[in-house]
Amino acid sequence: MKPHYLTALYTSLTMVAFASNSILNRLALGQRSIDAVSYTTIRLIAGAVTLWLISFLQSNNAGPKVRGNWISAAMLFIYAIAFSLAYLSLTAGTGALILFGSVQVTMILVALRSGERPQLLEWLGVLLALGGLVYLVLPGLKAPSLIGSALMMMAGIAWGVYSLRGRGTGSPLADTAGNFVRAVPLIIAIRLVTLNSVQLSQSGILLAVLSGAVASGLGYVIWYAALRGLTATRAAIVQLSVPVLTAWGGVALLAEDISLRLILAGAFILGGIALAIMGRRKA
Repeated sequence: MKPHYLTALYTSLTMVAFASNSILNRLALGQRSIDAVSYTTIRLIAGAVTLWLISFLQSNNAGPKVRGNWISAAMLFIYAIAFSLAYLSLTAGTGALILFGSVQVTMILVALRSGERPQLLEWLGVLLALGGLVYLVLPGLKAPSLIGSALMMMAGIAWGVYSLRGRGTGSPLADTAGNFVRAVPLIIAIRLVTLNSVQLSQSGILLAVLSGAVASGLGYVIWYAALRGLTATRAAIVQLSVPVLTAWGGVALLAEDISLRLILAGAFILGGIALAIMGRRKA
């Protein structure tokens, strides 16, 4: 198989994996088959074990190459727990759109704050995306839960910071594995002080393991393989498909509705991000 075909395959698999995180989380919590803290705990442990094993196998038996740092691990932890708690009250598509919009807007705003000189398209894109997020969560008959939206924005900001801290790393797999491993004791600490709210079932545990081991662990490994054949701009643009895939997955698998507000807000957010990305590329 030619390299560009492999890149297309890896990219497609990764986008499905990323969208699956929202579907699996919403499916588990929507059915009340597991509580949010237990789900997050199992997801992070499964992701840590999977990434550790893959890192070990790729190290030619010279010992697992696990790096990372505690600040990035804390951002990963905040993302994961806020993500799960948000899905107690958000649909899969709405949650993915708020998450993705918050991640991209955070990264763009940090870049602007760090001294990058924005082009007109970048400013228009950021304003359009921010406007879409504000419109999506404005109070109204079809507005999503305010608490759920705030939690998902927190998850998006944390993931945006986590992503920025990981830019330029020479060992993305080792750093990701190390960050997952460090995030495990943080979520276990939360689990220990909330033991009275434990709710477990076989289906809930299975969904959490799939999210951590497959959609997160294997998903990131495949994404790193795809990035070798993608420019930074293409990598950013293809991720615009994740909220769309999630929304349609929510319709097909969770019987969720797609409201006019979600469609319009999605057009503003994704269109704004695309403008900002193209503006940066021209710059």
